[in-house]
Amino acid sequence: MKGKSSFQTQFEKEIRPQVKKDLGVKNDMAVPKFAKVVLNVGLKQGIKDPKFVEAAERTLTRISGQRPVKTLAKKSISNFKIRQGMVVGMMVTLRGHRMYDFINKLINVTLPRVRDFRGLSPKTVDAHGNLSIGFREFIAFPEIRPEDTDYMHGLEVAVVTTARERKRGLALFRAAGFPFREDVK
Repeated sequence: MKGKSSFQTQFEKEIRPQVKKDLGVKNDMAVPKFAKVVLNVGLKQGIKDPKFVEAAERTLTRISGQRPVKTLAKKSISNFKIRQGMVVGMMVTLRGHRMYDFINKLINVTLPRVRDFRGLSPKTVDAHGNLSIGFREFIAFPEIRPEDTDYMHGLEVAVVTTARERKRGLALFRAAGFPFREDVK
């Protein structure tokens, strides 16, 4: 088990006091914090092509540093040619130091590398204070070399917090350094 990451230390020394001041909270335990990060890939092409599933698994493993869990269909849907028990997606949940390392990488490396990136919309934060970002291409992540990829697929990143409301979640994300656009409310 590794010790604290540099972003986790920064969170405790700089970001938490900033959020505490912004929200006017007196107790440190009432300040919102990051709970987990979930990476998710849907495998609609994987139904026809088993190599696509392997490529998606390799990609998620490379990005997150841990093996993804395959999500299975709960019901059969004939219009989509899905049978109960088929693999329809993959996900990885990051907690602890891996979560803080991933958030740091997301803010400082990945988001600036996204093509035509002008900032995140504040609407990506839901009513419970969690952030969801969808990537059309996963090549923005530094671990991925575009020449080594055979299949392109989307990727969803959900940053879950203990905020419980949108305003508190936005304060946490802004203090952490997530690049939000100011023109959208």
